[in-house]
Amino acid sequence: MTLEYVALAIGLIGLTLIFYTFIYIHDIPYQIAKKRHHPQTDAIHVACWLSVFTVHALWPLVFLWAVMKPKPVAVSIGIDEEREQKLQEQIDVLQAELAAARLMMAELAALAALGADAKTELE
Repeated sequence: MTLEYVALAIGLIGLTLIFYTFIYIHDIPYQIAKKRHHPQTDAIHVACWLSVFTVHALWPLVFLWAVMKPKPVAVSIGIDEEREQKLQEQIDVLQAELAAARLMMAELAALAALGADAKTELE
C-alpha cells in the first residue's frame, strides 16, 4: 500500500514538473523580447499564451518574432534625412510665425485695454 502512495506521489511530481517546464518553454520568447526591449513585448507575451492553447503551433513563429531586430520607425515608413530636415525647417518657421502672432495679439489686447480705460475716463 505504501509503495502505491510513493508511486502516486512520484507520478504527480513528474506531471507537475512537465507542466511547469511546458509553461517555461512557452515563455522563452517573451523573456527574450523583454531583455531586448522589443517594442511589441506585450503582443509577444499574448502570442506565447496562444501558443500554449494551440499546442506549439504558433511557438516557432513567436520565437522568430521575438528574436528579430525591429526596424526603426523612420526606416520602415521611408523617411529620409533630407526630407526630415526640410520638415524640421518648416516647423521652425511656423513656430516663429506663431510667436510673432502671439506678440501681436498681446499688443492688441494692451491697446484695447488702454482704449477702454480712455473711453471710461471720457464719460
